[in-house]
Amino acid sequence: MPETTPSDEDGLALNRALWDVRARIHGSTATDRFYDVESFLDGRQTLYTLERELAGDVAGKDLLHLQCHFGMDTLNWARMGARVTGVDFSPVAVERARLLAERASLAATFIEADTQRLPSNLAHGFDLVVATYGVLCWIADVDAWMRSAAMALKPGGSLVLVDMHPAFQTVAAVDPLIADWPYGGGESQREMVTGTYAEPGRTMPAQETIQYPHSLGEIVTAAADAGLTIKHLGEHIATDLDPRSILKQGEDGLYRLPFGDSHLPILYSLRAVSPGSPLP
Repeated sequence: MPETTPSDEDGLALNRALWDVRARIHGSTATDRFYDVESFLDGRQTLYTLERELAGDVAGKDLLHLQCHFGMDTLNWARMGARVTGVDFSPVAVERARLLAERASLAATFIEADTQRLPSNLAHGFDLVVATYGVLCWIADVDAWMRSAAMALKPGGSLVLVDMHPAFQTVAAVDPLIADWPYGGGESQREMVTGTYAEPGRTMPAQETIQYPHSLGEIVTAAADAGLTIKHLGEHIATDLDPRSILKQGEDGLYRLPFGDSHLPILYSLRAVSPGSPLP
């Protein structure tokens, strides 16, 4: 029999199960690449320059962090003076985020919700909506995601999105260069996952996931269709991190994706603004 196309709800359930597992194990070992909890509690800054510059001064602002995982970046925004709310669809992640906030003695609200369908009580409540690194590949309906982000913004508020570039997501291997994933279109892609980006050498029980390719044009158009005005769109070929653990680090400490005599972008950055003047 032909393989059936998974529904959006099927994908949501499968992906939530994966991220429940990741929320339990991330930051639990000394070999984790991203989530060193103890150094975070000692004051380590987990946010990268790219998103900090796009967001600007967040002191005194209401900030909504979408797909916040277990809250480490959310709480760093709080350290920078923002009033923060984090949203994630994993109940394990949300519970762990709340515990981490207590350990760090930082004020934060964490909500379990699908970011494609944010609760209505978040409407027009935020100066900034932020989402970073590994965001939209998990989203079936990028238009609904953008509408939710736009709904949450105050008049004149900004969406800050930093994510893996769709060109980078097509790449399976660098040397030789092999591309085996669609560039855009949004069609669901089944994948069996046996590890985690945070700890590439760690083997986990195989779990089925559903991911979705969205082109840069589709993402920008979805933001515009949601009523947002694009103020910045950047494509970045030299980055501080390798979010997929397939790149070599250069002598300057940066990662690049070779393509002939040039490079392909690894990340893109987007800032889009809600209509109207900021509230006084």
